[in-house]
Amino acid sequence: MSKPYTITTAISYPNGRPHIGHAYEAIATDAFARFQRMMGRDVFFQTGTDEHGLKMAQTARGKGVSPAELAQEMSSYFKDMDDKLNISYDRFIRTTEPDHHRASQAIWQAMEANDDLYLDRYEGWYSVRDEAFYDEKELSEGEGGEKLSPQGTPVEWTVEESWFFRLSKYQEPLLKLYTEHPEFIQPESRRNEVMRFVEGGLSDLSMSRTSFDWGVKVPGSEGHVMYVWVDALTNYLTGCGYPDDTEQMALYWAEGGDITHIIGKDIVRFHAVYWPAFLMSARLPLPKQVFGHGFLLNRGEKMSKSLGNVADPLELADAFGVDQLRYFLLAEVTFGNDGSYSPEAIVQKANSDLANSFGNLAQRTLSMIAKNLDGVIPDAGDAVEDHEILGMVKAAVRDDIPQALERLAPSIAIDAWIKAVFACNQYVDAMAPWALRKTDPDRMAQVLGTLYACIRDLAIAVMPIIPTSAEALLNAMKVPDNLWTYDFLDSGTDPLDGRTIEPPKPLFPRLELPTEEGADPA
Repeated sequence: MSKPYTITTAISYPNGRPHIGHAYEAIATDAFARFQRMMGRDVFFQTGTDEHGLKMAQTARGKGVSPAELAQEMSSYFKDMDDKLNISYDRFIRTTEPDHHRASQAIWQAMEANDDLYLDRYEGWYSVRDEAFYDEKELSEGEGGEKLSPQGTPVEWTVEESWFFRLSKYQEPLLKLYTEHPEFIQPESRRNEVMRFVEGGLSDLSMSRTSFDWGVKVPGSEGHVMYVWVDALTNYLTGCGYPDDTEQMALYWAEGGDITHIIGKDIVRFHAVYWPAFLMSARLPLPKQVFGHGFLLNRGEKMSKSLGNVADPLELADAFGVDQLRYFLLAEVTFGNDGSYSPEAIVQKANSDLANSFGNLAQRTLSMIAKNLDGVIPDAGDAVEDHEILGMVKAAVRDDIPQALERLAPSIAIDAWIKAVFACNQYVDAMAPWALRKTDPDRMAQVLGTLYACIRDLAIAVMPIIPTSAEALLNAMKVPDNLWTYDFLDSGTDPLDGRTIEPPKPLFPRLELPTEEGADPA
């Protein structure tokens, strides 16, 4: 019996509406969660919103509403995005929820019990936009002498009483973790960056603020709220039942458990340095892996409000289709690297791979079965050509695709899938079942049965990527849902039992670019 699998996105900071980068992270994480479920594993998938901190308080003040009202409104946009994009989360967590406050205070008390927290005075550079503290050595100078963080955000000199965490105490334990478990930080380039940072020395970390009150209260310390990253990172434990639900914790946050965080590359330090140090201090299990993916660029340019190129993922989904958007993002961007998108690229990829190649393959095959065989699904053929295409598809769906998804490499999985689709189309052209209908009807049936088996397996294999379309196709093919697993693809059989199908509906209508002025969703 395989052990449970826990996977999370970073929780989104909702001081603005979601953009395509948020959608990309959610879609990728959803694909990995769906894949693991299809592998027969007990999966816990969490996402949500990080609603505390100075930035939220300032944004609310600027809008003339309370932070709680702002958090309620903005969090709903992120949940709507997840639901629209068919994100199969098990919990959408909000850090304003009472059980999360309880978990945050519990981990604080565990770190305090380990003598890792002390009260002192903080003087240093703070970025409101990043909600992060920076050492002088990390800063650069911007125009007009303004000091900037490593992310290019302005920093301001801050002085206030603060609780501190003895981060310096964990320098060697962290380096040991990275050395003994190189898989902990991925991809390799992120691991190297983090190791260089930690090797350069760690300063103790300011852990509380007194200049505002929108956050989790520090237990036993009046006037202090927790540094937002303590609160934010603890969300992963909250969802797994910490501190009270020991049964849930034993399932989804156990020592040696399979726990993966999917996050943007700009917050790797918080997840790969601060988070494991907090967990070590609280004597809690560590995650297995932190994967820092790259950024999405709009036509090769970084998105920004000033450039007016920040894309609304819901508009893209409405314009091109949810599954088409999911497919494009996971196919075109090598996971871990930066990638670029444009409406033209989405249309081209969706039409080429989904409409013209896979959709047309399924449409032609199922239409011929419905028209020429009264919808009765035939058995696969036994000719050399039949075994060759069946073998190629089996190799892709049984080996190449699951191995790539296990490695968090969706573009490689899709590449293997589409190569198998192309091979099936070549087989159709070579066998020409429309010609066999007149010259050798029995052979036509064998060819169509072979294609049916290939299309069925390809539809099952691609379910984590395009779940709605794959499910619709499998239902049209009358494939029982108990076969929609990688276990079936590995060794199962499909007794056809005289099943019949109806003429199919087109699966992927061809996309066109918006033509009205200003209608470009990007």
